[in-house]
Formats: sequence, structure tokens, C-alpha cells
Amino acid sequence: MKGYVRRKGDRWYAVIYEGIDPVTGKERRSWHAAGTERSDAERLAARLAAKANGRLDVARAMTFGTYLQSQWLPAKKSRLRPSTYAGYRRNVELHVLPTLGRVPIRRLRDKQLESQLESLYQRLAHPTDGVRALSPKTVLEIHLIIRAALADALHDEYVARNVALSANVPQPPSVRSPESRSWTAEQLQTFLRAAAGHRLFPAFWTLAMTGIRRSELLGLRWTDIDLDNGTLSINRGLVAVGYELHESPGKTRNSRRRIDLDPTTVRVLTAWRAWQHVEREAVGAADPDYIFTDAHAVQVHPHSISQAFERIALRSEVPLIRLHDLRHTHATLLIRAGVPVKVVSERLGHAKTAFTIETYQHVLPGMQAEAARTFEQLVVNDVLPAVTPTGEARRKRRRKSA
Repeated sequence: MKGYVRRKGDRWYAVIYEGIDPVTGKERRSWHAAGTERSDAERLAARLAAKANGRLDVARAMTFGTYLQSQWLPAKKSRLRPSTYAGYRRNVELHVLPTLGRVPIRRLRDKQLESQLESLYQRLAHPTDGVRALSPKTVLEIHLIIRAALADALHDEYVARNVALSANVPQPPSVRSPESRSWTAEQLQTFLRAAAGHRLFPAFWTLAMTGIRRSELLGLRWTDIDLDNGTLSINRGLVAVGYELHESPGKTRNSRRRIDLDPTTVRVLTAWRAWQHVEREAVGAADPDYIFTDAHAVQVHPHSISQAFERIALRSEVPLIRLHDLRHTHATLLIRAGVPVKVVSERLGHAKTAFTIETYQHVLPGMQAEAARTFEQLVVNDVLPAVTPTGEARRKRRRKSA
């Protein structure tokens, strides 16, 4: 790349010639203000040109895989939550590097991206070589990762254009959320009776009675709970990346919230705190900050509580659901009991009430029918005889006409 200087009015600029735009066919130049002295502009032009040429030399030898692993992913690590970064890295290593990793980044073409994405979409319904089928959501995430990486490469001038924007991407199937299942009140009672003797029973009880997420449960500290006033504050989450634990600020902005507790849950947590204190004295450990720990004051791992839940559910002979479905059970039972959706949404920490309605719309039809019957009792019984013959009146008119 070449640099030279130009003057506009009383100011000098360093101008860098960046070649021909492969899309428009026009010359590309970038202008950089250098002040009122020509000498300053000349020095700036020389420095920018040398920098651009050095980056160009590096880009010519750099593969797409090298750029992703040595520059793009490390830059993202400090900006993303650990679980999100782990997902990026996993998709890059499993689905991008094997097909596009060795392609020089400046020689990457839209047809190569189209072919790679097409092969991923084929695995949605026809997994090969014993590899598990990909979900539409995963394929979409892979495409977005490639597009974002090339956008950053374009910004850093490693490539002349983002070929992901011009690639003819196959139309993915509609991305559906995993099917949510829930228990009836009787099934939940059966499970809780079966879990009553388990050490993690207070955790299962709290999940069922509050509808909080697993990460939110395990991130709870004793300073987050007010047993005297019966409130629970959600301030953080605990997630597993691989098997390593990381604290998370929450899934959404609305994740930080306060939940009212029923008196029975307050008694359960009070008894759990006393038992936890006895355990600490027995092993000589300090009282833990976190509410749910093992006998050695170590935080309960998310995988452990999910596995324990599954074992108890199988033993109690109720329909097998995920631990996360306790949250759906909580919401479903509340809505069916007539609790306003707005209240349920705030309790769950949803960003919008519309999301709660969409998620639990399978519960609403019966409630709407009940609402229709209620309105009928308020209005129709007094109005109907005046506007249309009742069934008995019709029968009398038929007998008279006969």
C-alpha cells in the first residue's frame, strides 16, 4: 500500500491508497488528518503505509484458522461470558477449523462458505459417521461466528471484504426451542416426597417453589436471603464451563430480582442453615457463603444436582423431565391457578411478559375458555332472552305451529 499527502484548506492529510475494491471496482483511499504542517503529514503517511504493508504481508501468509485461534478468539475471551466464549471456541474447533482452517484468509471465497454451511445443514437430518445431528440453532451460530470473525478481519484490514455477507446461505429450518414439559401438582408432590431424605432436598424444594434457574440457585449466598421477611434476591449465577465453575452476572438484565418466599420454604431453608452449621462444626470448616454446598463447604456442581434429580425422578416413577423443567412446572401451575401472567413473568425474571405468554401459551387456552364463561355469566344471561328466543321458547312455538 502507498501513502502520500494532500492539503485541504489549511490542513494536511496523509492519504493511504488501499487498492481496488473487489466489489465496486473503485479505488479505495483512507484519509488521516495530520495538522497544519506538511512534514507531519509526510511522517504520518510513511508510518501508516509501513503499518498497512506489514499487516498485508502477515495476512498473505495467515490462514483463517490461524486468525481465529491466534487473534479473534483471544480478543473475544475478555469480552464474553465464560460460557459464551466456550461455545464459540467449541464451534470453531469442531465445525470451522476442519473445513476452512487451512484456507488463507485472503483467499477465502463465498462459495467455500456456502459449501461448508450446506454440509452442516445436511447433518440436521442425516448425521454421518456416527456423528450426532446438529440443531438448526447450532448451524446458525456457526454462520454468525464466521461472519463476525470476517467483519473484524475486515476492520483490521486483513481482508478486502467480508465474503460471508455475499455468500448465498442456505435457508435454515425454523429454529424451535426445546420442548418444555412440566409435572402436575400431584406428580411434583410425589417427587418431593421421594426426595425428602436426600441431602439436596432443600435445593429441589427451593427450585420447585420459586421457579428460579439452576445457575441462580447455586449462585445464592446467605446474604441474598432474608428469612425474617421471607424474600430471596437473585444477584448472580453459577455456571459450569467444561467442569470448571464460573460466576455469571445473570442471563438477562431482568435476572436480578427479588422473589417472595412462602412460609414453608422459609422453614425448609432455616432448617437447612442449621444443619449446614452442624456439618461445618463436624469437619472444622468455616460457615460457607453459598447456600448450597456439600459436607466440606464446597459449592454444589451443576452437573451433580442434575444427576441427583434424574435418579430421584426415575425412582419416584413420575414422568422423567429435566431439572430445568421444575421452572416450567412452577410457572405452569401458577398460571393455571389464575395468577396474573405479569406476576409470573416477574417471578421468573423474564425480560418481557410477551415471552412468558409465548412460552406458556399451551396453558392459556383453558384459562381463556374460563374467562369466556365468566363474562357470559356477567352479561349474556340477562340479555339473551330479549334478543333471541331461548330453547324452551322455540319448543313452545313449534308445538303451537304443529
